Amino acid sequence: MQNLRRLWPAAFGVLVAALTAYDLADGTELAPVLALSGLIYLGAAALERQSAAWPLFWGSFVVLTVVNVLDLPGATWVFLGIAALFIGYGLVRGITRPAGGYPLQAVAMVVVGALAALTVLLGGTVGAILVALGLYAHAGWDVYHHRRNRVVARSMAEFCAVLDTLVATAMLIVAFTS
Repeated sequence: MQNLRRLWPAAFGVLVAALTAYDLADGTELAPVLALSGLIYLGAAALERQSAAWPLFWGSFVVLTVVNVLDLPGATWVFLGIAALFIGYGLVRGITRPAGGYPLQAVAMVVVGALAALTVLLGGTVGAILVALGLYAHAGWDVYHHRRNRVVARSMAEFCAVLDTLVATAMLIVAFTS
């Protein structure tokens, strides 16, 4: 039973990936997932709390609901705006250590955010490929942070590695078969 409890992040990643990949049509649908993947790491680093990762994840559902209910321009842009606030917060606080914490996460967020924005702007097959490549790269980021037990809770890193890999694979399958 203890082994089953240890596997919950991966199992939850499979479940969320299945729900996310269901009825995928275009890479732009996954741009918010890519933006959010960087935002969670950035937020946890800016707050200097690994435990902040899960509340940030659950808070993203609130953001998605508000964006949909108020018919705002898109969750990707909202997540990138929130990321900009976290970058500003970290800069104001002067967080520079450890180098693998906030500074590295801020740079990673800029890269992931640029890919998410390009995905929205380009759309189609090119957008699908960009978001899939971004998610695969982030899965590697997740594995690294899981092994090092840094920045986010290990359960979040494990969950995200599974989610990112499966959703990226589903996106490529949809992109090349439709």
